[in-house]
Amino acid sequence: MNKFGLLCCVLLSSSSTMFGQGAKNIVISEVLTNNTASIQDEFGELKAWIEIENTSFTTYNIRGMYLTTDRSVLDQNMSVSERIKLMSIIPNGEAQTNLGGRQHIVFYANSNPAQGKRHLPLRMPQSEPLWIGLYNGNAVELIDSVTIPALNANYSFARQGKKWSVKAPQNVTPGTENFIKTDETKDVRLKREDPYGIGITLLAMGIVFTCLTVLFLFFTLFGMIMRHMETAKKVANKQPIKPITKTVEKTAEIGHKTGVILQEGLKTRGIDKEVYMAVIGMALKQYEDDVHDVESGVITIKQKSSSWNDEFLQMTQFHQ
Repeated sequence: MNKFGLLCCVLLSSSSTMFGQGAKNIVISEVLTNNTASIQDEFGELKAWIEIENTSFTTYNIRGMYLTTDRSVLDQNMSVSERIKLMSIIPNGEAQTNLGGRQHIVFYANSNPAQGKRHLPLRMPQSEPLWIGLYNGNAVELIDSVTIPALNANYSFARQGKKWSVKAPQNVTPGTENFIKTDETKDVRLKREDPYGIGITLLAMGIVFTCLTVLFLFFTLFGMIMRHMETAKKVANKQPIKPITKTVEKTAEIGHKTGVILQEGLKTRGIDKEVYMAVIGMALKQYEDDVHDVESGVITIKQKSSSWNDEFLQMTQFHQ
């Protein structure tokens, strides 16, 4: 039991350390206390806001963390329950609280949590210095904190690395990376976002290896196709396929017969001998079968009296 309890303690301590290290990547990024022309919430209202950023390249869920503007929570003798009463918890149920690498989320202060998961009752007075603390889910470990000077309307206090500075209204960037200049060149932006060149190196190597993989696959498939074609040619030359051979022979025979018929047709002026003989044969067959009318060969003439009979008698008298 003692060994088992010791093992559990070690696992719990290591897991808490791991989660604590992940939470260290969550920081307060930008704060605006007096909002008269900045972003609006879902209801079209202008409220003070605070931006949280995940500075790592891995995803971390910030639900259950606490935000507070009450310095009394720094008292180490204060109990956890008393400290929680002075804090605003980041609630569950909001997909955006699962912060991906280098992502940001904005929470509205001086608001009613009934309006949404990003609305906190966090008290943020206008135009006066303010301290903000971000605590881990145990309400004991302080993850990040910042003291904000008195700000004019629509001015924000933003982090750049480990330094903080006041931003004019036209440069305020809620929900995105701070200090992005619209007039900066691509080279300057790339140098700022990737100072050590790790990203561009990985991108270049990825492109090169992708192209090499595509070429390898193309030439491999092309070689396989050519080898199969050579094999097919060799098989066809050594042992022709019977169906193909018969088809060729039949085609040649039909072509020869067609040529003979055409030649005979030219000689007989288009009359086919076989057709002509068949017609004669059919005629003879019909004749032999008495298909036509049969005549007796006797001509019968019926006598008829006319004026020509008298002339006939007169003429015959002279010959008697």
